[in-house]
Amino acid sequence: MKENNLLPDLAAHLYAHSKADNGRLPSERELADHFSVSRGQIREALAILEAMRIVERRAKSGIYLTTNEASVEAMALFARAGVPLDPVQIYETVELRKIHEIKAAELACERATDENFERLREILKTSEERLAAGEGLAREDRDFHLEIVRATKNSVFHKVCSVYYMMGEQRLPIYFGDPERSRRSHAEHIQIFEALLRRDGNLAQALMSAHLTGAESYWKGLIGTPETDERDIPQMEAANART
Repeated sequence: MKENNLLPDLAAHLYAHSKADNGRLPSERELADHFSVSRGQIREALAILEAMRIVERRAKSGIYLTTNEASVEAMALFARAGVPLDPVQIYETVELRKIHEIKAAELACERATDENFERLREILKTSEERLAAGEGLAREDRDFHLEIVRATKNSVFHKVCSVYYMMGEQRLPIYFGDPERSRRSHAEHIQIFEALLRRDGNLAQALMSAHLTGAESYWKGLIGTPETDERDIPQMEAANART
């Protein structure tokens, strides 16, 4: 097994065992045999998972899963491994995305370069081609939003927001499986792009807020909360009025 696959595969394997075997997790020796690697490799991987607060190793007791304490990076690792995230966690991730990306839209209006704008044009062009072919926009949606974050010229900001998209990687194709949702999202992307071009920070923020309210409402519906929060309505109406 390649080392870059061991960590997510190990996390998924431990998660599956915790659900199927009354919470008992395999020993280091059992894990090494299962993955056909050395115990040293397993020990190193477990140390990383422990640092991410996914597992806890107790002397003379064993390995215990502690996913309730898992870090954001750990949640992204689980998503990469195909372990289903709690719908509430996904909704909370979208809520954080909204907070960060509204600010990103404002900063991008101030800092975006011609290179950023050209990249956004390319993404929008690819989106149009995929829509014409009847395909979803999961990848293009991610690329569009992260390019706006990249335009802030804050590399740490970009890394943080990238984690959110890693966490939703398995869900985005489902979300964009609705052709109408893909078309609507693309139209809203064009509006946001035009606001960025005009360097209109207030409009770009309002449009981004209204745009991400759609994804937020989708997850609110799945976890059984009202689809549209009353606090979102004035922002959506203001954005529509200005475009």
